[in-house]
This record gives sequence, structure tokens and C-alpha cells, in this order.
Amino acid sequence: MTRQQPNDGRDLRHELLTIAKQNGLQLNADYFEINESGMDFLVVFAKDEHGQKWVLRKPRRKDVWERAGNEQKVLKVVGKYLPVDVPNWRIFTPDLIAYPLLSGHPIATVDPAGGGYVWKFPQDSLSDVFFNSLANTLAVLHNIDHSEATRGGVRYKTPTETREAFAANIEEVRQCFTIPAKQYERWNAWLSTDTYWPEYTVLHHGDLHPPHIIVDDNQQVTGLIDWTEAEIADPGKDFVILYALFGHEGLRDLLRRYEKAGGNTWPRMSEHIAEQWAAYPALVAKFALTTGKEADMEMARGMIANWNAD
Repeated sequence: MTRQQPNDGRDLRHELLTIAKQNGLQLNADYFEINESGMDFLVVFAKDEHGQKWVLRKPRRKDVWERAGNEQKVLKVVGKYLPVDVPNWRIFTPDLIAYPLLSGHPIATVDPAGGGYVWKFPQDSLSDVFFNSLANTLAVLHNIDHSEATRGGVRYKTPTETREAFAANIEEVRQCFTIPAKQYERWNAWLSTDTYWPEYTVLHHGDLHPPHIIVDDNQQVTGLIDWTEAEIADPGKDFVILYALFGHEGLRDLLRRYEKAGGNTWPRMSEHIAEQWAAYPALVAKFALTTGKEADMEMARGMIANWNAD
């Protein structure tokens, strides 16, 4: 099951097999599948000597490793409370993070050819089972007590700090990218209007797009992976990509399910989430500034110039 690889792929396999062995994990060299779609980690699927499947994550940049420390702390907290599985890191070093593969399948994966999603089930036929289990999982996550999370070292922002951080990102991006006037005005109107913004924060996943949502064959959500962006901050962030995928009515339906499951809402929550999506190019541009890669900078320029959030 080894994918055909150039020399650098074989070198990567040797490197990761060696690091794993040094940390007490004996992997089967004949099963080694590389997934390069992630922006923060290069991911490899492997098997140990007993046939157990593992996920190996190799940080792409120094800043990723620095943020991984927060992710590890988050996993220790959420693993106690969520009704779904989360990764159980067995190896945590600057060169390798490894954990047993969760059972189930991502609800969708990234299409390397087209950049969109390849859905496990047709997107337009996702069931109540999927949406109810997702809403319930988010409600439980967002109700985790802050004091335990902060005692565990999880990053924390107040509502004011969350808002100020987004404003600071926009101003930093503005120094390096040309922002169309209409777009910049919309972002500032959102940032300066109190009623858009929640008066509380929650422990959120922070990067809840389909490849990070694990389901079983009945579309029941059974796991959440890749918690790199998790922190105590804006509750709307966990709904932004879902809004982009399912639209205004889909978001309102999901929020009704979320509220029924015990999640907290406020009057302009759906509008706030829509405005976060409108400001999504600023997050992509901030990511490009972090990596410093010209390909990422070009992607951000194109998104800023051509973004249509409606």
C-alpha cells in the first residue's frame, strides 16, 4: 500500500519510521500513505506491527510546532467531555506527532485536483443524524467550563480581546495587501457594531471544515480531529465554514439544532457568522504572512480581489 514516491518521499518514510521507533512505535514500512493537503502538517497514514492504523503528523513550520502545544492541552480537556472521539497523542515531539487513527471516515476530503471537497455522502442529502449529532457535539464543546480549560493551559480570550485580535489582523493584512475599499468598509462596519458580537466566549474547535469531522456509515458524527486552532474565543468561528457550505437557511437550521442541544445563541449570531465569512480573506492573508511563502501570498491576493461572500 506504499504510494509511488520520489526520492524525497522515501527519505521522509525513513525519517518518520526512525523517529517513531525511537519513541517506542514500531511501524510497518510497507504501509505508508502520504497526504500533503494540510497547510500546517504533512500527514502520513501508517500501520504498526500489530496492524493498528496510525496518523503521523509532521509540522511544516516552526510556528506550527509552537501552536501544537496548545492543541495538546485542548485535547486533554475535550477528551473528557465530548460525546465523540478526539486524537489521543502517543508521540509529541517537534519532529513528529502520532496517534491511533480514529474509526470512521471524514464527512469529506479535499480534492487535490480541484481544491473542493469529495463528499463521503452526497452533500445535498446529508441526514438529520449528521446535523443533530454535529449540533450536539458543538453544544457540549461550547459548554465546557472555562476554568478547567484555562487550568489546563488552553489559550483564552475575552470577548473584547477576540474582537480586538481580529481587528489587529485586518490592520496587519492591510499593510501588506491591497484591500478593496468596499470590502474594508464592510469589515470595519462588522467590527464596530456591538450587536453583531457575543458577550461571551467558548472553547471552540476553530477549524471545523469537513475533513476534520469524522462520521460512521450512518452519518453519525463520531470524532473531531485537527484541533490546531482551538482556544477559548468566538463561538461563531465553528460555524463559518458550515455557513459557506450550507448557506443562510442551512446555518439557521443548524443553529436551531444547536440551541435545542443546549448551545447558547444571541439575536445576530447568524449575521455575525456571515460577516466572519465575508472577512475570511483576511484570515487567509494572515496565514500567508505567517508562512511567508509566495504561493500562499498569491492565493491570498486572489481571494481578496475576487471574494464573493454572499
